[in-house]
Amino acid sequence: MKVNYVKLTAGVLTGFMALSSVPYAVYAAGPTAGVASYTSDIVGSSNTLTAGVTSMLTDIMLKGDQTSETATDVAATEAEPVKSAYADTAVAQVNDSVNIRANADENSDVLGKLYNNGVGTVLETTDNGWYKIQSGSVTGYVKSEYVVVGDDALVQSVGRRVAKVNTETLKVRTSTSTDSAVLGLVSGEDDLTVVDEATEGWVGVSTADGTGYVSSDYVTLNTEFTYAESKEEEAARLAKEEAERQAAAEAAKKAEEAKKAEEAKAAAKAAKKATKSSESSSSSSSSNSSSEKSYSAPSGSNGQAVVNYASQFVGNPYVYGGSSLTNGTDCSGFVMSVYAKFGISLPHSSSAMRSVGYGVSTSDMQPGDIICYSGHVAIYCGGNTIVHASNPSDGIKYTSPANYKSIIAVRRIF
Repeated sequence: MKVNYVKLTAGVLTGFMALSSVPYAVYAAGPTAGVASYTSDIVGSSNTLTAGVTSMLTDIMLKGDQTSETATDVAATEAEPVKSAYADTAVAQVNDSVNIRANADENSDVLGKLYNNGVGTVLETTDNGWYKIQSGSVTGYVKSEYVVVGDDALVQSVGRRVAKVNTETLKVRTSTSTDSAVLGLVSGEDDLTVVDEATEGWVGVSTADGTGYVSSDYVTLNTEFTYAESKEEEAARLAKEEAERQAAAEAAKKAEEAKKAEEAKAAAKAAKKATKSSESSSSSSSSNSSSEKSYSAPSGSNGQAVVNYASQFVGNPYVYGGSSLTNGTDCSGFVMSVYAKFGISLPHSSSAMRSVGYGVSTSDMQPGDIICYSGHVAIYCGGNTIVHASNPSDGIKYTSPANYKSIIAVRRIF
């Protein structure tokens, strides 16, 4: 028997109403997720199409008493499932790091490390429980038990969505409108953590003053992940951090020597003035001391000394772009100016401070550590407290807890 297959569309149904009296079968298709799926077989033998069959009709199979012949199957095929953007992404889930090896063997050479929550792209899967991955500059093998693959939610949670400011100064507003109030200002030196992308043309970001909105026209969006570090990169990083520790120690030593010299000079000057004991000079001195707040010079060369010195300026004003500890400073200007008194040169940028000194974990924070937030930076005082130039309303102040905002990095100088 020859089987003829005729595919009809909704537009030709009316032209098929007068077929010869041969059996036919009608397959009605339902629109499930855009893919035709046959839900019923309707069989009849009349010249009139079965009632109720409308534009949902997909295929009609005609059978006749003829020699059989192979026909092409024209039934709709199911669409391939959409592959997740992170289907091949591996995320390390370990206490510290997992070794990336040259071969799928625990005895092979270690090429680098993938730290906890670091990501890599899976290139292949071995039969003995290893993944070949590429992460950063490293390509090698990790044991499958130490990574999670294809978990979209996990990948998104370990990445940081970033809005990089691409203009000199950008206003952060309280809502998604240019008519809304200005929450604060951010400079082109900084990037901000994205918390909301729901409104077209606007991006919700985390700032020192809370969540605000910036125009998407003035930021560049990307997602930051932590990638593997090769053995050579690790060695270079550790050497750099050691050099920075030594430089900080040397700068602190010089600052201490300068302080002692200044104290000796002041003592000599005081002794000389004591021999003159003039009433007018005494009156003038008294007047000056009562009209100006006095500040102590840095004492010591460690993190606690930094905190002691910085704490003197609590209550002084916040000024965007400023760096004066007495007349007004912004957050990065405050940290920069405090550390400058200890002979340490730091950038006037909260995002740039994420790479100064060397990194420590939040569980290991010590007084004097620099805590970096989205668009903000502070000095850790200990006791879960920070001192920082907060905003124009509050000026320089203490805040607790230290993680009142999500902490991006902790950097140590001393």
